[in-house]
Amino acid sequence: MPRPDKDPAISTDAFFGNLTRIRNVIIPGRARAVLNTPRGLLGGFIVVHLVFLIFAASLSLRGEAFSDTFIYRDWAMAGFNDANLSGGPSPWVYPILALIPMAIAGAAGPGPFFFLWVLMTTLLNGWALLKLTERGRNTDAIPAGWWWLAFTFLMGWLGFARVDGLTAPLVLVALAYGVGRPFIASVLLAIGTWVKVWPAAIMLALFAVVKNRLVVVLAGLATSAAVVALAAALGSVPKLLNFLTQQGDRGMQLEATFTTPWLWLSVLNAGGSRMYMNTDINSMQVDGPGTATMSVLMQPLLILAALLVAGMTFWALHNGKQHKVAGGVDRTELLLAGALALAAAFVVFNKVGSPQFMVWLGPAVAVGLAHSWREWRVPAVMLIAIAVATYFIYPLFYDALSHNNPWMALVLTIRNVLLVVLFLWSVRRLYLLGKKTPASAPALKES
Repeated sequence: MPRPDKDPAISTDAFFGNLTRIRNVIIPGRARAVLNTPRGLLGGFIVVHLVFLIFAASLSLRGEAFSDTFIYRDWAMAGFNDANLSGGPSPWVYPILALIPMAIAGAAGPGPFFFLWVLMTTLLNGWALLKLTERGRNTDAIPAGWWWLAFTFLMGWLGFARVDGLTAPLVLVALAYGVGRPFIASVLLAIGTWVKVWPAAIMLALFAVVKNRLVVVLAGLATSAAVVALAAALGSVPKLLNFLTQQGDRGMQLEATFTTPWLWLSVLNAGGSRMYMNTDINSMQVDGPGTATMSVLMQPLLILAALLVAGMTFWALHNGKQHKVAGGVDRTELLLAGALALAAAFVVFNKVGSPQFMVWLGPAVAVGLAHSWREWRVPAVMLIAIAVATYFIYPLFYDALSHNNPWMALVLTIRNVLLVVLFLWSVRRLYLLGKKTPASAPALKES
């Protein structure tokens, strides 16, 4: 019978003890000692990113691209002008700052586009790793750096060939600055939001926990004003907010969490459900009884979920002041829990379930591991499992999934269940941080 005051993290000790023993068998002690150093982590970073850079170079030498970078390249070569495109999605499905890295990658023409795109992602990932480990000075954060590298590798081209891969390291750096440097964090998150909307969720968490919320607002407004000025200089102000309306009519995407019941109806050929390709936005969707209604409901559900999580973060901050004799709840821990909860809400309650969305969940977990390994090891393992399942879904067996393969439908279902569990874990974490009970002793960081 567990003690009532027992640290909830303790219940997982047996599981993680077994994982540690397996690791110790696979990796000898001397190798672990080398890997757990700044130089070892640098070596890992170089190896992981060389894999992607070499592959990108080989494709670029043949004048090819990969995945969504084909579309980005076409946009850049067309000058981001819809009139110059022969069809497909408009470049203005993205916020305006997303077009800048596309323009940079296309500056030397279509040939090296893909290699330059992967190189930009590599540089941003390197910046994130430097900030996460304080340029290697924080040796306690090196295991978190290795986790980030493993997660990056498993997500593969979902991080290296999509805009999301540029925003994830930006958000990681912002979270690493966090409550200590809220202005810098807010500027980075605002820039990320004008690249891909999801960093707005992290900014909401930051707003909820910092002492001077006006700083967050002013940083966001100043960055947005600069973006509007840029749009005015380019004559693009009329298209500035197109990203908010371009995808409003899309249906339930195949991989979305709430699509799971219709996924199985399609697999079982029941209820008139079917999968189909929406060529206008290059997205596989599911149609069936009730999908149109659910598609309309998803947007308010997402907003409601985000507001409830933000409200819970506010509650945890004020209610958790009794956790310690002085200082109240750990604001950094609260920021990270709120960031993960909001990012997970943006994934779980989204009618778009693109596999690259899993990248959104990594930054909060990586910074959480650097802050308190013991408290964050559970979501870290869950997210690795989510990444592995997502890799099987895309790129390995997406064709089978889109042709009603029941085994791949099962993999997708498990992945979606894990997403819901991860969301519930983060919400529970917020609740525990805000409980009116004495805080347990700070958890020790582990390697």
